[in-house]
Amino acid sequence: MIPPPSDDAGRSRPRVQSAARAIRVLQAVARNGGGGLSAKELSEQLALPRQVVYHLVHTLVSLDMLRKARGSRYVLGLGVGMLAQGFRRQLMAPDFLGRYVDAAAARTGETAYAVGWLDGRIVVLATARGGLPVHAAEIPHGFADDAHARASGKLLLAMAPQTEIDRYLARHPLTARTANTLTTPTALHRELARIRTQWIGIEREEFAPGLACVAVPIGPVPAVLVLGISAPLQRLDEHLEAYVRALREVIDNQRDG
Repeated sequence: MIPPPSDDAGRSRPRVQSAARAIRVLQAVARNGGGGLSAKELSEQLALPRQVVYHLVHTLVSLDMLRKARGSRYVLGLGVGMLAQGFRRQLMAPDFLGRYVDAAAARTGETAYAVGWLDGRIVVLATARGGLPVHAAEIPHGFADDAHARASGKLLLAMAPQTEIDRYLARHPLTARTANTLTTPTALHRELARIRTQWIGIEREEFAPGLACVAVPIGPVPAVLVLGISAPLQRLDEHLEAYVRALREVIDNQRDG
């Protein structure tokens, strides 16, 4: 089979350009929060010709995926709600994310986990125990505390719109789990800006002494799911590049499969 085309970073490029553009429009509107975006703003943000954007938004409006609000601004349509409900149901299926964490644990030997947004919380959705003699303990399925101290939580926050970050921080105190935990909004926002340069979440002894974690997005950024591993600090630092590469390969293989 001929492999799909890829960009300079090795990521597969979309085969159907019009479908990819329509999805980018939906993602841009979703990131913007409740105010919506005009066709002109979408054209500028996505670097697409205005006429192309008009065709895309009109198609999405006809399918109830977008709707007009406040004149010429577009917000998500009711059809997106059906997708969101279906996604939530499938997300809780035991084999959906289990394949990701099982493959990550097998590739790295480290404890792996999949984490995502669920009802406004950052929740551990699947875990797999590492096979190395010394490995990190599993974070329990359903754990939703102290996302600011976890690589996965920081990465998910970095990919979220600012309104969602503000809402999350208003509901969740920046509790110090260790001496390394980021406990001020300024420090956390600085870390989120760093994560956005490479879309890799890393924490070193912020959640628990002696342990470190790394996480990468599942799917195109901005994603609502991430895949990560926990490991003893020294081992993660020694193998960080290899671990990141392994996680990304696991994600690509699972998506292609």
